[in-house]
Amino acid sequence: MGETAGDLQQAAARRVLRRQAASITAAVAPFGIVFGASAATAGFTLLEAIGFSALIFGGSSQFAAAEILGDGGSIASAAVAGLLLNVRSLAFGVIMAPALTGALWQRAAMSQLMIDESTAVGTSTTDPALRRYGYLCAGIGVFVVWNITTVLGHLVFSDAGDLINDLGLDAAGPAAFLALLWPRLRQRPQFRTALAGAVIALVLVPIAPPGVPILAAIAGVVVAGRQTPAVTEGGGDE
Repeated sequence: MGETAGDLQQAAARRVLRRQAASITAAVAPFGIVFGASAATAGFTLLEAIGFSALIFGGSSQFAAAEILGDGGSIASAAVAGLLLNVRSLAFGVIMAPALTGALWQRAAMSQLMIDESTAVGTSTTDPALRRYGYLCAGIGVFVVWNITTVLGHLVFSDAGDLINDLGLDAAGPAAFLALLWPRLRQRPQFRTALAGAVIALVLVPIAPPGVPILAAIAGVVVAGRQTPAVTEGGGDE
């Protein structure tokens, strides 16, 4: 029997999610190199750097910890900084939980991939099965590339200095997020939410500790109202 129209739509949607996952995975590669180099500069051994990327797997918290420990700070200070920077993952978990079903060990394994990139790709659709697929594609892709580039950065680029910034590669990640966000801005409630969140973050960046502007930007959802339809007429997921 041939494929049904529904099968073809599912296959097309999966291809879109794979492309999104591939683009955002490629965008984080320079940051993995930078972390590996930063870890080496901070005095981490290769095994310690790999442990950070495999077990913590949180870019912002890894950079914060490397900086704090490299400057002679305490482990407690590094842990608190990492917690503050990644507490947003709690909100990600609430959003993604309905799609990430399975046995306890399966959910525990999938929770290790709860990062900005995997959540961004997963929430680009409303279908639970596709959400799970997109989340896993991006999460596994970023996990593999992040760990490979950590090793590469530690071994090869530890003396590269500001090479990533000089080449402009530090803009790759934000550009990839903007590409994922842009189609959603066609819906007015989501546009208002994004705009309010951006304004809050920009106001707080000069005066608040790292991580706080991102957390405070969550308040932007208030302007969207209590009822934001997941799919509006003519604006559903493709």
